[in-house]
Amino acid sequence: MSLKLAPSDYEIYIPLGEWIEGNIKEWLFEQRPLFKKISAPIDTVLNSLDSLFNFIPFPIILLIFVIFAYRTNGIKFAIFSFLSLLFIDLVDLWSESMTTLAMIFTAVLFCMLIGIPLGIIASRSNTFEIILRPILDIMQTIPSFVYLIPVVMLFGVGLTPGVVATIIFALPPIIRLTNLGIRQVGKGFKEAGSSLGLTKFLILIKIEIPLSLKTIMAGVNQTLMLALSMVVIAALIGAGGLGLTVYIALGRLDVGSAVIGGTGIVILAIILDRITQKIIKSH
Repeated sequence: MSLKLAPSDYEIYIPLGEWIEGNIKEWLFEQRPLFKKISAPIDTVLNSLDSLFNFIPFPIILLIFVIFAYRTNGIKFAIFSFLSLLFIDLVDLWSESMTTLAMIFTAVLFCMLIGIPLGIIASRSNTFEIILRPILDIMQTIPSFVYLIPVVMLFGVGLTPGVVATIIFALPPIIRLTNLGIRQVGKGFKEAGSSLGLTKFLILIKIEIPLSLKTIMAGVNQTLMLALSMVVIAALIGAGGLGLTVYIALGRLDVGSAVIGGTGIVILAIILDRITQKIIKSH
């Protein structure tokens, strides 16, 4: 005769989920007005860029992209950029593409404003780097969908919360590569600056950042690519642009619209990546 215990007799259960639901969730909702104010600069920059890009006539923006493509990658890539952007306009996705471009530029701008200073601090302090490293590891390994839950609680839904989620998702590379680039600057350069009477700030501005600029720009490029990859996911919380086109097509099983929207994202990714890659190599 064997004795079998019921699951409740030997299983240990920690009600962590219920505790988070009952306490953390309520606290997050209470902080929403504060985080709305914090996101105000992002909202201002995003709406300004969105209005600007959609206000500028299509031929002018097309010409700007073609000039940049030609100056950085030559005539073949300029022709490719011209035909690709013309395709986006012909399939009636130009406005969505400009909204996506505004989202990406806003995300990359704020990633630079936040990430480069944090990378500089990490390069100055080993303790700060040790503290920051596991945080960045978590940010880079956690599934991108998970970012949406706290963002919705703190910022609501819409275009700006989508950009906030994109900033959080795309931030780690620029911090890591800024830290790496400055740490790789030789001590001889710093000592030469000190012997000339330069302060630590001037050594940073005149020596360390210029010598590590190529690595920092590589971080900017990585951040740009991650921001583009987050565009579709951000549409789940109300972000617009090409991501919303793909998301709506997915809900309707509209393969044609999904392919066109996805192609638009790929085109922007290729053009922006090739241009920024050449800018990095030129430094």
